[in-house]
Amino acid sequence: MTLYPNLILEALKNVKYPGNGKTLAENGMIEDDIRIDGNKVSFSLIFDKPTDPFIRSVVRSAEAAINAYISPEVEIKDNIAVKYRKPLEEKPKLLPGVKNIVGISSGKGGVGKSTVAANVAISLAAKGYKVGLLDADIFGPSMPKMFGVEDEQLYMVNKDGRDWIEPVEKYGVRMLSIGFVVDRNSPVLWRGGMASNALKQLISDAWWGDLDYFLIDMPPGTSDIHLTLVQTLPITGVVVVSTPQEVALADARKGIAMFQSDKVNVPILGLVENMAWFTPAPHPEEKYYIFGNGGATRLAEELGVKLLAQIPLVADICSDADMGAPSSVALADEGKAAANPEAEAFGALAESIVKACDERNAALPPTQPVAMKS
Repeated sequence: MTLYPNLILEALKNVKYPGNGKTLAENGMIEDDIRIDGNKVSFSLIFDKPTDPFIRSVVRSAEAAINAYISPEVEIKDNIAVKYRKPLEEKPKLLPGVKNIVGISSGKGGVGKSTVAANVAISLAAKGYKVGLLDADIFGPSMPKMFGVEDEQLYMVNKDGRDWIEPVEKYGVRMLSIGFVVDRNSPVLWRGGMASNALKQLISDAWWGDLDYFLIDMPPGTSDIHLTLVQTLPITGVVVVSTPQEVALADARKGIAMFQSDKVNVPILGLVENMAWFTPAPHPEEKYYIFGNGGATRLAEELGVKLLAQIPLVADICSDADMGAPSSVALADEGKAAANPEAEAFGALAESIVKACDERNAALPPTQPVAMKS
């Protein structure tokens, strides 16, 4: 009698795993280690775990099949070894020390989204929270200028046995931007894949440490970058920034629809109406609705989302950011804050975001990165 591996495999096709009714081969349970020495045959069967209740019965069935379909003379009894699959190693969780990840988004550019993101980050830090800020606007990074750190160099720091990018820290906020590694006077001419990979590196290769809030200044509109972010990180929720202008509100509606869609399904923490009105310094009781009156309020009511804040149009908000000292820096000094209504407005918005995160976390399960389906 001549034995060969295919003969053994043919016989084992008659053995099914009781757990699902499939053959051992279909379940990938036959190890590629069949050994033949005269009439003696040995090989291994692979099971998922040692507690599998069918191990003994499957081994006996395999022995019986070989003796029945090949020959009773085959020496197989007690020659079938049992092995177990190695459990798949889970990928290390990104940002394990971060409690809340908040996206700051807008339907269109020019509505002050980055200004809001910078001031909220500084406001949260002034209130004692540990805060990180990622400038995810790959093609139009503005955080280095707003924080007055355009000439800052990035360094590596060794933690847990490996080297990490160390975020720049100012005003109590840890911050990274693609603006630190590209020429600020040249456009970023990258395709979507390159931009997404660069963004992932700023997230996964940086030492963010323990944070209460990790804010992401997203690019305007809806793009590959937004999909990369929701697929990479478990975003707690998104704050959408708009002006009262109908054109801006129409784009804000699209942005909210993207996050609320079945494929993405990221909670909307609320809407911010920026440049809500203009008040001249000599007449603080007067309000001029340059871009329209209450458009974001109506949109919030229509879509069933919260209106987190209305931020007035104040020249100092723009000039402060241009000088690298956003208005909310004043919150660190109680005396200055009292005479700075725009700083107070951003401070109130930060408190609203904290409350919105707390309510979201109490009502919904922890978020997971989005698994996009075609």
